[in-house]
Formats: sequence, structure tokens, C-alpha cells
Amino acid sequence: MDKYNNKETIKNTSFWSTFFDVTKDGKSKFSYRMKRWILVIGIHLLFFLSFFIDLQILEGTLSGSRFLGFHMIDPYMTMEVFLATFHMPINIIIGTTTIVIVYLLVGGRSYCSWVCPYGILSEIGEKWHNTLVNKKIIKSRKFDNRVRHIFWAIFLILSFTSGFIVFETINVVGILSRMMAYGWSLALIWVLVVFLMEVFFSRRAWCTYICPIGTTYGYIGKVSALRIEWNDSCDSCMVCHDVCFEPQVLEITKAKYKKQIDEKDITNAYITGADCTLCGRCVDVCHEDALKFDFRLKSLV
Repeated sequence: MDKYNNKETIKNTSFWSTFFDVTKDGKSKFSYRMKRWILVIGIHLLFFLSFFIDLQILEGTLSGSRFLGFHMIDPYMTMEVFLATFHMPINIIIGTTTIVIVYLLVGGRSYCSWVCPYGILSEIGEKWHNTLVNKKIIKSRKFDNRVRHIFWAIFLILSFTSGFIVFETINVVGILSRMMAYGWSLALIWVLVVFLMEVFFSRRAWCTYICPIGTTYGYIGKVSALRIEWNDSCDSCMVCHDVCFEPQVLEITKAKYKKQIDEKDITNAYITGADCTLCGRCVDVCHEDALKFDFRLKSLV
């Protein structure tokens, strides 16, 4: 994408062009989307190779794994297991603690954009959905994204009352992760159903309104160190809103806040919304370079 000359956005440009950015001096480089896809594919290639040829680097799935012998357990899975069994093995405690510390540093919901395999499918579905909306074949439907907190609680309550980790039976992230590590199963049909729901009914519905894993990482991400930083070179063009997975986190970029920003002489601010996935799409499209990644604890370091 050539954001400096054309103000291209991910929504209204060709899909493959979004994997490359054109710099001010005309050079091409990988966009954050390309970097994210490479990382997600690389992680699951390691899962596959560790099982298929006993590579023993990254073993297991995203629900629970070992990286070079270190346990890593999904925090939401941990809560489900404890509420279902009232038991907490030491390896789960260690694995969950490791993951929480990591995401306190790199940003909680970065899991959704930099690790989750369904994120790639969701981005493809998003492009198809936007194309159908633009051609007036379907309508764009949006709901209150706070409903995710209700789903988060419901699945935990179901684990507590049933003694079974209910969410894992419909968890498209876990299904895909297990499929790529161990081989496909009929559960892939459910993944297809969710994908088609996002294409024809509501953009990124699973990630935005349902998935409790992303919600959990959002709680962690609220206080995480790595954030997107905004500066006052922003011209409120709203291009970042056009591409953002969770546009509600970019309120400060709206023109209606310009007067308040000027009065308070705000020149820099961090995007601290818990829903931010740190995907970097806003950075990819900002022609004023008003958005960038920043480590907000760097002054202490």
C-alpha cells in the first residue's frame, strides 16, 4: 500500500497489496499484516513439525504447550479447568503464570492478531464481507461489543455447573490449532460455519463478540507495556478507523476531540483500550505517521 501518495486503506485496496508498504522514499517493505501472518504460520509450523518429526521445539497446541521444555497454558483454559475440577496441577500454574507475564509485556490481545490461527481466516472473511457490503449484496451488521463479557462469564459458569470445559468443544482457535498439529477432524465443519457467519452476517463476529480467549487477553492487555502511541500530527482522516479490528479504541483520532486536545496541550497519548489487538493495521495506513508502536515503560528501563 502506498499510504503517502494514495491514502490507501486495507478496506478499499486489493487484498495482496496490503502485505507490503511503500515508504516515503518509494521503497517497498513488509507491512505489519505480512509480519503477523509469517509469525502465525511459523508458530503452527513448529507445532506440526514438533509432532510429525518429533522436533520438540513447540509441542502441543495453543490451549496448552511446551516451548523448549517451558510450559505455556492459555489463562482462560486454566480458569475453565479449575472451575470444572477444583484442581490445579503445578504445571498448569507455571504455564499460566508464564503466559500472563509474557502478555503483560507484549500486550494482551496481541495474541489475537499475532498468534491465533483463526485470525488469518477472519481477515480473509473480513475482505469478502466488505466486498459483498460494497456491492450491496449483504448488509453490514454491528452489535454492542460488550456482549463478549457476557459470553466470557457464561462459558465459565457452564464449566462450574457441568464439570466439563464446555467452551473447548466449540473453540475454533483450539480446533484449528489441533488440526494443524495432529490432523483434521469433522470439527472443521464448525469452523467453516463460524467463518461463513462472518462473511455473510457480521464482520469478525467471533473475535469481536464471542471469543472469551481474546476477552481474557484484553483484561491482561489493559495494563501491558507495549502499546500503540498517538501523536498530534493526526489529521483525523479516520482511515485508521476504516481498518481497525476494534475501532472503538481509536476515539482520540476523531475530529470532535481536537478542541479538547488543543486546550489540554496533549501531544502524545497511548491507546490503552483493552480491545486493542496491536495488529499494526492503523500504523500501516496512517499517512501522517501519527500512530506507532511504543514500549510505555521505556523510561523505567
